[in-house]
Amino acid sequence: MKAIIFAGGVGTRLWPLSRRKSPKQFEKVIGDKSTLQLAVERLQPYFKWEDIFVATHERYVSIVSKQLPKLLPMNIIGEPESRDVGPAVGLATSILYKKYANEPVVIIWSDHLVGKPELFQQLLLTCNRATQKTKNKIIFISQKPRFASQNLGWIKYGKVAFKENNFNFYTFESFHYRPDINRAKEFLQDGSYTWNLGYFVTTLSFLWSMYQKHQPDIFRGLKEIYNSVGSSQFKAVVSKVYPKFPKVSFDSGILENIDSDNALVISEDLKWSDIGAWEALKEALQTSPDKNVSRGKVLVTDCRDSLVYNYSDQLVVTIDLDGFIVINTDDVVLICHKHSVPKIKKLVEKLAESKNDHLV
Repeated sequence: MKAIIFAGGVGTRLWPLSRRKSPKQFEKVIGDKSTLQLAVERLQPYFKWEDIFVATHERYVSIVSKQLPKLLPMNIIGEPESRDVGPAVGLATSILYKKYANEPVVIIWSDHLVGKPELFQQLLLTCNRATQKTKNKIIFISQKPRFASQNLGWIKYGKVAFKENNFNFYTFESFHYRPDINRAKEFLQDGSYTWNLGYFVTTLSFLWSMYQKHQPDIFRGLKEIYNSVGSSQFKAVVSKVYPKFPKVSFDSGILENIDSDNALVISEDLKWSDIGAWEALKEALQTSPDKNVSRGKVLVTDCRDSLVYNYSDQLVVTIDLDGFIVINTDDVVLICHKHSVPKIKKLVEKLAESKNDHLV
């Protein structure tokens, strides 16, 4: 079984920690290791280094190599340009398909937390066996919902198709992308909906066939890349073909077109968290909603439900803050209410068009 970890995003919602030069997946958001390093740790010892691949932007290849010195250089897939997740998964598929066409592969992301790594490992091993038995299927790995999230996609699943190693494999019903709060509450109460993590297990041959069937324009370029794999022309072909791909999300381009008979769902409590934004990081680390979460040299007085992260040597003092986010770096201080975090992305876009572009 092969694993592809996607680590190419910029992560503007975690600004000012996450920057163009070093996005969130390479920063020490939790403890002394980056979330990319933690993602690799969750795969071991069941995945050997030669079975692990990292897909990222070309500008971050050196960072990946530095953080994962045991990763084979040939297993780092550099995208010459950001073209969204649809082309990114397609590029990785075209490269690995050349050698591992019928081998199972798991797709995961580099900026998540999994609080139950042992359960996650057992789940992957079980999916590996199930994929070898069930051809032409994709298995969605999902998290049992903890609350009515509006920021995540949801999957509706049906009856138990079969059981393997005490894991239930459910039939797939439908996707629901970022519902409003009322629908999210309905999903939570219904009991047959689960959070979509963007994690799945399938075979490379099935992925390849899905691009051929549902994204013929992209597939023509992927076929050209596939034909160049292993040749001296490979990098030149990727540099020529990849930037021409349309920006298509993997969900809308591939997943939403898959026949329900070709999909299965596993829903488990993995203690998974997407820490793509500051309020999500707080939710992942807090012991209760009223508790504060802090890091570095901070003094928090009469505050509740706040996150205070200090990445500088100076002391940060907060008084009487309720539901605030305070981030201090060497060159930027961010202070906002946790409900205002979605505005950070638009702020960063404006900074990129100003004299403060160097801070993006």
